[in-house]
Amino acid sequence: MFSEISNDVLLSSSLWANIALAGLSILLFVYMGRNVEGTRGKLIFGATLMIPLVSISSYTGLVSGLTVGYLEMPAGHALAGEEVMSQWGRYLTWALSTPMILIALGLLADVDLGSLFTVVAADIGMCVTGLAAALVTSSYALRWVFYGISCAFFVVVLYAVLVEWPESASAAGTDEIFGTLRALTVVLWLGYPIIWAVGIEGLALVESVGLTSWAYSVLDIGAKYIFAFLLLRWVAANQSVVETAGFGSSAGSGAAAVDDD
Repeated sequence: MFSEISNDVLLSSSLWANIALAGLSILLFVYMGRNVEGTRGKLIFGATLMIPLVSISSYTGLVSGLTVGYLEMPAGHALAGEEVMSQWGRYLTWALSTPMILIALGLLADVDLGSLFTVVAADIGMCVTGLAAALVTSSYALRWVFYGISCAFFVVVLYAVLVEWPESASAAGTDEIFGTLRALTVVLWLGYPIIWAVGIEGLALVESVGLTSWAYSVLDIGAKYIFAFLLLRWVAANQSVVETAGFGSSAGSGAAAVDDD
């Protein structure tokens, strides 16, 4: 598997590019966060640093062939009976890295712990059921059933990020950078289920594993490294704002106001 990946320039380059960028990001983020102080700032920094750390581990697993395998597509699939390469390791990456993105966003917006837990749990559910959709070979219909369940979890995440969390960010005074990161995250994350649907795992409208891999890799570059850079740069320059509101204080303030009334 390693030799086959290495011999496919399009596929291997999509993986090595992310390994290189993840490595550079780790060094850059450690430097950017060297002067970050305060509990909330350090939590955001820690969560953000985990994003490239998880990515470099995952992409190394992919390029080595450790988390790649062949699956025979079930009846009903456009490539029924054929063995196709599955980069199932990507789902493990997303299950570990996307919660870090949401934790960093939640800390930035100062959301309450209950909301953050719910959204992270839904995100993990989204990734795990996405993995199931990619690995099921007994039934083509079941692949789409798992895909639908994964999308339902995704809707929960989108609702929180688009509807609930902006109010908390506004109360915490971080709404401007939160709005930028929210837009970046939502737009790029919407690309993942689209690529799955048109790629070899779904409708197979695009049969090239290399092209699909590059599409995922480009989304990862924006959703992870660019996201993390913008977040850490803002946190490092606005530590007083970050530390003004304690974790979940916006919700707590509202509850206190109700009690006073």
